[in-house]
Amino acid sequence: MVVINFFTPTEIVQQLDEYVIGQDDAKRVLAVAVYNHYKRVQFAEAGRTDGVEVKKSNVMMLGPTGSGKTLQVTTLAKILNTNFVVADATAIVASDNVGEEINKILVKLLDKTNGDVHAAEMGIVFLDEIDKLVTGVNRMKGESIQQIMLKIVEGTIVDVPYQGKIVKMDTNNILFICGGAFVDLPGIVRSRIGERDTILLNDFQVLKQVVAEDFATFGMIPEFCGRFPVVVVLEALNRAALKEALVKPKNSLISQYKKMLDVEKVEIEFTEASLDKIAELAEKLQTGARGLRTICERFMTRIMFDIPSEKNLTKITITPEVVAGDAKPIFHYSVSKESGELTALAPLPLRGTSPYTDEGEVDSGKGY
Repeated sequence: MVVINFFTPTEIVQQLDEYVIGQDDAKRVLAVAVYNHYKRVQFAEAGRTDGVEVKKSNVMMLGPTGSGKTLQVTTLAKILNTNFVVADATAIVASDNVGEEINKILVKLLDKTNGDVHAAEMGIVFLDEIDKLVTGVNRMKGESIQQIMLKIVEGTIVDVPYQGKIVKMDTNNILFICGGAFVDLPGIVRSRIGERDTILLNDFQVLKQVVAEDFATFGMIPEFCGRFPVVVVLEALNRAALKEALVKPKNSLISQYKKMLDVEKVEIEFTEASLDKIAELAEKLQTGARGLRTICERFMTRIMFDIPSEKNLTKITITPEVVAGDAKPIFHYSVSKESGELTALAPLPLRGTSPYTDEGEVDSGKGY
């Protein structure tokens, strides 16, 4: 039996706020779209349509890489307690059999529900990099793929090969959410509106004015865009938002590192300045929130390699110099069991050796 959590749009946004930083407009639009979709499903199953057929409102998400498109949809699926799969449009583009590749997406949903067709028919499919249907391929192939996908995303009965048999699957109640960077789309919108009228606007503000004509110019066929009436626009994360993303969400990157080191009974402290430095460097990478992990792994990998070998280690401190690769973390030690004396604070050694030489002097090497 499928049990969807029916939260109001306000409740959905409140829960998204615990995991996703910023993107307030996008959260509200997405929350309303999903709420309306499952209310539509609920009314239809209860026979309360009163003869009025409410069409499905699939969602198109526009935003630069690392802006949180996948995170929002993944979190949303958990909030709603619905089955959710991610598919990549690049795999569809690369396939010689588009229909078979699309069927694989539906098979993923069936796998999620252990073959429960009804449960799979109420799931969410996130098609990432949907803009790749028309970029990097010839226009004719891109249009052909979109034509093949039309009926699936709108709602139809599909014969899906599953575990040696053919399963009839109704896609009418599957919510399709597409995401893409659409790198050239802001320029298209600017050209339509007029460069002079958009010169003071950033790409996010420009994309808020996108219309079907702009998608058509980009290369999407009107029929396909018509199946995605809800458009959600996300903005690139600035330095302040990146810093928040480091520490504020329930599953923030910093909390993950603290949890991992807690297993070793070691506390990790990030100074405020070190958080600023991580955000600064991640912003320069221009990969959004993904850049945060890239920066952190540069210095954390070595730390996590050495920590299990350190005796009496209780805490390490991360400074901005550590983040930049110019210095080593500060290691804090407890009272030595062997000597009964309090050991000095010592930086993490460069090559995995003990921070002390045989004579008991602190190794004075420089950073990783």
